[in-house]
Amino acid sequence: MILSAFLFLALAIGAAWLRPLSLWLPLFVMALAWGLVGGVLEPVAIAVLTVLTATAYGCAKAQHAWQRLVLGLLAGVLSLALAMHKLPGFHNPLLIDRVVLSAGAAPFTQYANFDKGAVGLILLALLCRRVASWAELREVLRRTAPVLAITLLATLGFAVAAGVVGVDLKFPPQTWRFIAVNLLFTVVAEEAFFRGFLQARLAGALARFHWGAWLAMAVSALLFGAAHLGGGLLYGILATIAGFGYAWAYQRTQRIEAAILVHIALNVVHFIAFTYPARLPGV
Repeated sequence: MILSAFLFLALAIGAAWLRPLSLWLPLFVMALAWGLVGGVLEPVAIAVLTVLTATAYGCAKAQHAWQRLVLGLLAGVLSLALAMHKLPGFHNPLLIDRVVLSAGAAPFTQYANFDKGAVGLILLALLCRRVASWAELREVLRRTAPVLAITLLATLGFAVAAGVVGVDLKFPPQTWRFIAVNLLFTVVAEEAFFRGFLQARLAGALARFHWGAWLAMAVSALLFGAAHLGGGLLYGILATIAGFGYAWAYQRTQRIEAAILVHIALNVVHFIAFTYPARLPGV
């Protein structure tokens, strides 16, 4: 039953790109139902996610700027609280428990986060600009490729120079699970919030200034770094560097897929080719 909840949530995220666009909603309802039956969710969690869905929909459809602002602020606050696991009613299952993936590395733990994954789905489906055709996707990939290369070099290069990670080629048995869970329930949510929601709306509000888009990029990257300061100052700096890459990819294409691609590619390369998640202090 727990697996069914996350399977339907994953299908709902994928359905956000399908026609008709409303296909994601019944799949999301099924995910909520299975989550309730399986003990992943309590009724209060479903109530909060319902409020977020209604608020995000209202923000997308509002006719007046003040309505979009109020509903957008509420959607943003709820999204951030859910993504940071600050709201009650969620029992996210533990998938990887303090596994040491690299010699001298800190132990790694991974949860399947329904709250964060649901935030990603709601923002993606209702408030993010997505590609609408294969031709458009090919153009997005073409424009994203150089940003991806620069982001990998800058972020991982700084991480190696700072001693946070070292080269460590590996393909542990947890690899495919890590990639799937990280993509669907972490990366999509973070990019939908920081780029598709926050950066896009800030850039729109500052569109009359020639520097508006750049300020929106900087704000989204700095806030992304700040959100990762729990891992330490160096980790926050690395997240900020990566965040600039994700923000650049979004600004260059105006499509959420670009930011998602750069983000998951960096995470996968880090996981497979370098110390993961980081070296222990003094090692």
